[in-house]
Amino acid sequence: MQIKPMSSLQRLLAILVALAGVTASAACAGFRSPESLVRNVYAHYGMGTSELSQGLPRDAETARQFFEPGLRSAWTAPLQAPYDFLVQSPAWNIGPVAIAILRKQFDKTYVTASFDNNGRTVTLNFIVVNGPDGWLISDVESPHDSLRLFLAQFRR
Repeated sequence: MQIKPMSSLQRLLAILVALAGVTASAACAGFRSPESLVRNVYAHYGMGTSELSQGLPRDAETARQFFEPGLRSAWTAPLQAPYDFLVQSPAWNIGPVAIAILRKQFDKTYVTASFDNNGRTVTLNFIVVNGPDGWLISDVESPHDSLRLFLAQFRR
């Protein structure tokens, strides 16, 4: 059997297919910017479709997409939490979310998210890191607690 050499067009198509595969795998986790990461967290707290109105899901796929490896298992662990840490309440009706980068320090970027939830102002600081797969959450700080400590405290 004789193998035909690839034409220039075939080589180009093969390269594009390979690049698309690499891009698709990188898109499975992380986000392109710190602001995009935080914006996508709060997209799950809207009043739209049911899958985007029930809070950030606690499944493995969501954990891989949003959180760094050290926080993923804590996010997916069963909880008996009295409220959703990301909105600081058991229920939500959040207004527009203001997102701003507070500072960049070494490998971490601190992003603040402020919004109104049922008439109460909430401000959280997201600590995000940029890894090979994009931006991921390392921790979230409220004035009184952090997401890591909160998840550890209410783990079943």
